[in-house]
Amino acid sequence: MARAMAPRIRRLVSRCLVLAAAAAAARTPLGAAEDPPLAKLERPPSKVSFFRQVRPIFQAECQGCHQPAKAGGKFVITDYSELQKGGKSQSETPILVAGKPDESLLFQAITPQEGKPPEMPKRSDPLSKERVELIRRWILDGASDDTPMAVKSLISMDAPPVYESPPVVTAVDHSPDGQFLAVSGYHEVLIHKADGTGLVARLVGLSERIESVSFSPDGKLLAVAGGSPGRMGEVQVWELDGKKLALSQPFTYDTIYGVSWSHDGKLVGFGCADNTLRAIEASTGKQVLFQGAHNDWVLDTVFSKDSSHLVSVSRDRSMKLIQVATQQFIDNITSITPGALKGGLMSVDRHPSKDELLAGGADGIPKIFRMHREKKRVIGDDFNLIRQFEPLPGRIFAVEFSRDGERIAVGASADGQGEVRVYQAADGKRLGSFKPASPIYTVSFGPDGKTVAAGGFDGFVRIIDAEQGTVALEFMPAPIAGGSKFPRRF
Repeated sequence: MARAMAPRIRRLVSRCLVLAAAAAAARTPLGAAEDPPLAKLERPPSKVSFFRQVRPIFQAECQGCHQPAKAGGKFVITDYSELQKGGKSQSETPILVAGKPDESLLFQAITPQEGKPPEMPKRSDPLSKERVELIRRWILDGASDDTPMAVKSLISMDAPPVYESPPVVTAVDHSPDGQFLAVSGYHEVLIHKADGTGLVARLVGLSERIESVSFSPDGKLLAVAGGSPGRMGEVQVWELDGKKLALSQPFTYDTIYGVSWSHDGKLVGFGCADNTLRAIEASTGKQVLFQGAHNDWVLDTVFSKDSSHLVSVSRDRSMKLIQVATQQFIDNITSITPGALKGGLMSVDRHPSKDELLAGGADGIPKIFRMHREKKRVIGDDFNLIRQFEPLPGRIFAVEFSRDGERIAVGASADGQGEVRVYQAADGKRLGSFKPASPIYTVSFGPDGKTVAAGGFDGFVRIIDAEQGTVALEFMPAPIAGGSKFPRRF
């Protein structure tokens, strides 16, 4: 039956094709061009978005010099309203002329002029042709702003955050001379007198979330790691004397963690949520180390005593050793045996005078490791482990050696409760212990090792006696609207 029907079907199909061709010919006047094939039709390009397409370019290439805390040429480029206020240059060329890229100083600065290479960005390669074209099209389309109200920046050095309640404290660090305490806030780092008696400075930048702070070895600079979750990561370097943002360098599209200094103050190391470990020159922002050996977020870093190596810990349960000069992965410091670690590592610190490492994480057990392996690795060994301490409830968020290396401090959290413990490093003897009714996320020894500053979820900073575990002072690091009764001494 099917074979008998096949010739008839073929004749019907052929007849339909002939009729369709005739109908098409009848619709097309003699000599008129035929409609172009669909494959050759070009749809007009969609309107370029400032927030989704142009602003990320400015953040990646321009925010280091043109932002509220560091307005190069008095020109802020990271916020549309500030961009509109850019005014005119010395040559009277407007910064931005809607619909006219060639008359806009912004566009002139990123394109070759009179045979000369683009003026911007400084200290970096020119923008790619694709990025230049996006900016050109955006200006040509009218240079409109489509930034959602929820993410428009309303905070700057001149308009610092206003707090209705204390912000979660994720990072604290004592200055080398012991005079100051840096505390994380929202969009800012708050510099306090170390005894809690006064706020000295507010260092307000672009990053909404501050994840890590660290004073340089000479105490003149402060490195900050943070960012805006899901949008950008940023490393900041502040000059403390003038409260000046010396460096702002964006990395990745999420917050970054675990900032640390080389012993000579020349390099800054940090970890990223894209599983990479990086280091930059503190003076220029030039990236000098990039390593992707981890399989999960890199949460903390520390340099070796001579800064020849950088150590990182990650949610992937490993601590890795990287050679700085070659950017080469050297070794897994922790055991690679399955089950040796019960969860991710969150914090690491180095002994002040030798290459021994204190680490803590999800298993709640502080451990000290030697940095460099001294014998051949054997599957199943944990040779680099020197000492482990008694477990804490929950997970460890912060660890630190005292400046003489004789004590360690540990901050942890479990079921909404926190704990700070201090141990003797040599034998693991527990000294002081303090249990606030709130998670602890960060700790920092005072210069003499007799006190520990701790902060966490409830927004307080507490100065704790290292041996007694008692609170000598507590204060809210951020100024609360309407005032507060803190600091409070005990």
